[in-house]
Amino acid sequence: MDELLLRSLTPGVLGVLVRRGADFAAAEDAVQDALVEALRVWPHDPPRDPRAWLVTVAWRRFLDATRAEAARRRREDVVDAEPAPGPATGVDDTLQLYFLCAHPSLTPSSAVALTLRAVGGLTTRQIARAYLVPEATMAQRISRAKRAVARVRFDTPGDVATVLRVLYLVFNEGYSGDVDLTAEAIRLTRQLATAIDHPEVAGLLALMLLTSARRAARTAPDGSLVPLAEQDRGRWDTASIAEGVEVLQAALARDQLGEFQAQAAIAALHADARTAEETDWVQIVEWYDELVRVTDSPVVRLNRAVAVGEADGPRAGLAALAELDDALPRYAAVAAHLHERDGDLATAARLYAEAARKAPDLAERDHLTRRAARLNGRRTS
Repeated sequence: MDELLLRSLTPGVLGVLVRRGADFAAAEDAVQDALVEALRVWPHDPPRDPRAWLVTVAWRRFLDATRAEAARRRREDVVDAEPAPGPATGVDDTLQLYFLCAHPSLTPSSAVALTLRAVGGLTTRQIARAYLVPEATMAQRISRAKRAVARVRFDTPGDVATVLRVLYLVFNEGYSGDVDLTAEAIRLTRQLATAIDHPEVAGLLALMLLTSARRAARTAPDGSLVPLAEQDRGRWDTASIAEGVEVLQAALARDQLGEFQAQAAIAALHADARTAEETDWVQIVEWYDELVRVTDSPVVRLNRAVAVGEADGPRAGLAALAELDDALPRYAAVAAHLHERDGDLATAARLYAEAARKAPDLAERDHLTRRAARLNGRRTS
């Protein structure tokens, strides 16, 4: 059974049901039922046309559910309109599903969950495991999201930037349980790239490929974090890097710079350096300047301070950092790194310890705590 095939067919099947008159929530439930049935039937009786099979089964499940409801009379016209089984052709509604699942009325967490279910084809149980929450909690979150978009017209123009932010949230969740969300985000972004010709979609795909290429080297065998400068670059995925660079170059050639293209350009410069010492920090600072111009994000300015510290020296980096709010996430960690490079080990150790207390996860907290302990050991030895 090719589960990936099933998941890739999901948005198209869901789109057909909605186009035929099913409301989004009922259609999505019917498609999930059809996917479960496919997992049961296909291994011993594979269909000649998988998409048509799913459309037929999902539509029948929708009709069964509709007939069983008290609102059947309001849907009689839909019920009586069941088409004969056959190849499912017509409009590809994948792009509209992306827009619907990333609707502005949804919270980021709800948009992510609905995207993974309706566009990604994942089950509620898989999504719950990936996010380490009870299945009932995730089911409620998805149900609320479906109710929120129930009255949204399916052909309403959507916001590409919102869709991209949802996919980027999925990517940054990493992986846990039986679903690799990093790989899932790349798959969905590839799918989006086939549905819409947009340089920022390509930019996000390039960024994901270039970032995930370093994944194998980001942790040591004991699970501890390995900073970029200390990673074994021989473990980086050169095929993903090559593809990411190619996708990025094609996007940049269109001269419509966006934040994901700029981030991908920075990632490409890191990937291009054979060693940490060969990193072109001057050009990275230039790209951060572009990114600041596009986003004016305090987090971008924080990362730019690190790059300035590498390009022009730690005191220049500290000067750039001083312009920012010290309440920013990772501010203490960046300050600690720059003070360490400047030789102020006492201040660096204190800031590493402060950053560890604020760390969002155990791996980062352990990494920062070890940094503080190492510097305190150097000062007393």
